[in-house]
Amino acid sequence: MYRGERAAGGSKGEVGSVDRKRINEALDKQLERLSPSTSRGISSKDKSSQSSQMEKHQPDHYRDSRSASLPKAKTSGDESETDSEESNVSGSDGDDTSWISWFCNLRGNEFFCEVDDDYIQDDFNLCGLSGQVPYYDYALDLILDVESSHGDMFTEEQNELVESAAEMLYGLIHSRYILTSKGIAAMLDKYRNYDFGRCPRVYCCGQPCLPVGQSDIPRSSTVKVYCPRCEDIYYPRSKYQGNTDGAYFGTTFPNLFLMTYQHLKPQKASQSYVPRVFGFKIHKP
Repeated sequence: MYRGERAAGGSKGEVGSVDRKRINEALDKQLERLSPSTSRGISSKDKSSQSSQMEKHQPDHYRDSRSASLPKAKTSGDESETDSEESNVSGSDGDDTSWISWFCNLRGNEFFCEVDDDYIQDDFNLCGLSGQVPYYDYALDLILDVESSHGDMFTEEQNELVESAAEMLYGLIHSRYILTSKGIAAMLDKYRNYDFGRCPRVYCCGQPCLPVGQSDIPRSSTVKVYCPRCEDIYYPRSKYQGNTDGAYFGTTFPNLFLMTYQHLKPQKASQSYVPRVFGFKIHKP
């Protein structure tokens, strides 16, 4: 839907920090308008009610019936990595890259794995998300590379809101996908490649870490890395990764990962730092 904008060089996507703050504030306002309930599945009647409510905030010529079936997108060509520092939404090298591949290869998104299209197209896996994400239908179309004419009718600010909503929707889908067998296997490859970094603690001897969230509620805290050896959490070393929402990985993932691959769980670190003064241990009262 917005592939042409990414291929054009991402001039719109490479917004400054002020523009990004403005976009996030506008997205927050959209989120406030939605139902506060996020844990209950949404029936077809609820979806219809939500759709009509969202259309009230859009001009009449933006309204259109959404397609019931979403075609499966194909990924081809080389994946490109952006150099944008201010935004997670910037240009890619061409139309051959799917939105998911493009998003996962952005700087700061190295913790994400690519979610299968089949998983996203199954409505059961997305239950309840339409009540958490504004512009849900448009964001889903963008993720699945479904061509739509609505991008030409939207204003620049609305397009930016849809792109931000797509990032949020993909993150919430991702937090569910990495708890499945395929998702855990995809994260295993990244773990073995040290994509999540190593523990900064000296006595953990470079133990590979796993991403974890301190809350399952979006916009509560940023992502942290969990060390299986010292069983503590740390901030990611990259400032770009440190801006990622922790809810996109959730509180369950690292524990379920180590339960699935028990042979990867290391022995708990027994050595610790001993403070000394002139070679003598400091007395603890």
